[in-house]
Parts: sequence; C-alpha cells; structure tokens
Amino acid sequence: MIIRKANSNDAEPIAEHILLAMEDIVHTYIGQKDYQLAKNFLLHFIKSENNQYSYQNCFVMEEAEQVIATVNLYDGAILKELRQPVIDYINEQFNTYLPIEDETQAGEIYIDSLGVDPSQQGKGLGLKMLTFLIDEIVNRNQQTLGLLVDKHHPNAKKLYLKAGFKQVGTKVLLGNSFEHLQITRKPR
Repeated sequence: MIIRKANSNDAEPIAEHILLAMEDIVHTYIGQKDYQLAKNFLLHFIKSENNQYSYQNCFVMEEAEQVIATVNLYDGAILKELRQPVIDYINEQFNTYLPIEDETQAGEIYIDSLGVDPSQQGKGLGLKMLTFLIDEIVNRNQQTLGLLVDKHHPNAKKLYLKAGFKQVGTKVLLGNSFEHLQITRKPR
C-alpha cells in the first residue's frame, strides 16, 4: 500500500471518493440530486488544473494498482483563487449563483474531502491517510491542518479526534453548520 500524489489518470476513483464525502454539497452546486451528473461535474474539475478539486490537490492511497482512498486538500490562503473556476462553471452551466461561504482561511492546509472506497472501509485506511498528512504537513512542514466535519457524522468526527484534531470553532458552508477542527504541531 502506498500514498502518492494523484495524477489525472486517477480521476474516476477520485470523483467517487470525493462524492462519498460531499455528495450533498455537489448536489447543491448542480441544483439536483443526480449521481452521474454530480460525478461528471467533479470529473471536469479533477481532470483540470488550478481549481480546488484538481488532481493537483489530491493524494491517493493505492493497493494492487487500485486507488482505494483519496484526500483532497489545499492551502486555505488560496481558496478564492481555486474556487473561482468552480463558481464560474456553476454560473455558466447551471445558470445559478450560489453564495458559498469560505470554509477555510490563510494559516491552514485544508482537507476539503477524504473518502475511502466502500469495499475498503473499516480497515483503518482513513486513519492511515490522516497519519500520513499529519506527518508530512504538521510535523515536517510545521503547518496547521484543518477540516470541517458535519455535526451529523459522529463517526467521522471520532476518526479526526482519534488522529489528534481538536475543535477550534464552527463554520457555515452553504447554509449548514460544521465543526471546524485543526491539528497543529506541538511546540518542543
């Protein structure tokens, strides 16, 4: 099992994993509950560069040449820049304007989504991915890692707390309230 930077050839499993984490949000973006349309929406961005869902902002976990987990993350300081192509596409393709609140900010590397293939869930892969990110981003690069967790997903919150994240507040995204969690390197 390896964790590596994603490439554009990983787009299909990345889209499926991201949808596991944020299908409701993508349905809000496109204005309808259609799995294939939501997946196509994500594929458009995953295969492209310089946007928040791009393969450039993903790590994948691979086993036996199969991508079994994905994490999408980026520097919170450039959220607006990375989000603009998404907003423009929503406006053009779906003739919709959505006021989307900022779920992150400068000073944190933001985990936008983390998804594990359903056939691989329950094996601790999400925790392994988080441990990898904590080692790379928090311990080696001395940066803060942050994420939002839906209050209606206590198992996800339990996983993040087990990994060492602490609640630092709440944030609103698309009108819904989320708990904001972070992990920062402890001073020596």
